[in-house]
Amino acid sequence: MTKKVEARELRDLPYYCNCFAKLNVSKTKERGTANHKPILILSVLELITQQSIVKNQIFVSDELIETFKKYWSILAADSIYTDALHYPFVHLRRDGFWNLKFTDAYTGERIKTTNKLKEKVEYAYLDDELFVLLQDSFTRQVLVDSLVTTWFADNKLNLGGMLDIDLEFDRVDRSELQNLDSDIKIILRKSIVRNSFFRKLVVREYDYRCAFCKLRIIRDPNQNIVDGAHIKPFSEFLDSKIDNGLSLCKNHHWAFDLGWFSVDHNYRILIAQGLDDDSPYTRPMKDFDREPIALPSNERYFPRLESLKWHRDNKFKP
Repeated sequence: MTKKVEARELRDLPYYCNCFAKLNVSKTKERGTANHKPILILSVLELITQQSIVKNQIFVSDELIETFKKYWSILAADSIYTDALHYPFVHLRRDGFWNLKFTDAYTGERIKTTNKLKEKVEYAYLDDELFVLLQDSFTRQVLVDSLVTTWFADNKLNLGGMLDIDLEFDRVDRSELQNLDSDIKIILRKSIVRNSFFRKLVVREYDYRCAFCKLRIIRDPNQNIVDGAHIKPFSEFLDSKIDNGLSLCKNHHWAFDLGWFSVDHNYRILIAQGLDDDSPYTRPMKDFDREPIALPSNERYFPRLESLKWHRDNKFKP
């Protein structure tokens, strides 16, 4: 009699987003959440983006250790847990997509230090389906967003911590800018995690409201209708300061990037001429001309006037 083989669950992007959102982490009222696993995954995604990891083999390298410690120092600075890499590296295998290849020295004992981890584990490897998804920059960013949204939500990470991330990823060697056109990988290296935190921080400062049309639709702080949009493009200026951002709904983010509207030095909207705008259920864009944009409650994060001038001079098509 032939044994029935059950079909394996489809392991696509939504599947892995769900895996990342439901990591099995230690959490107690007294000690808080141990975010070792999401920080390790963020570290691995950064190294994949940098092309430091090009095969589906994640070694306990000095680079991985340093990257993990960097993220830990920013994202878990107030944690009472320690930045122990061996803990998530071993225990992530319980979450269904992380696998380990042990060395011959491993006999089933508990691994208690990073040195022992190097001795007992040859490398970790991901599901083949997940590793393939991570080769695409868009799906990689979606998975980073899933981690950031779930594990570093607004009520779990203070503003100072997010600003530290912003500063960390803005320390760019000016020589990199000279080679930007010939080496687009520089942008990806600097943006994969920073982009996610930039968007989260900007929309929070605008209370999840579109600066242009004032639309605010949220299901919870992690599900809303607005984006954190760069005023001066990150691809050209590598600028992730909060005051180089605007909170915009999808339509007006797109229109802003196309130069269909801009903002003057008094934070009033400027609408391009010649738009054929048929909006039966909403106000047409041209009706917003000269209206003030919505601004953050903290003046420190008002859109930078220099950035707005750059947009008017270089993107706006009056």
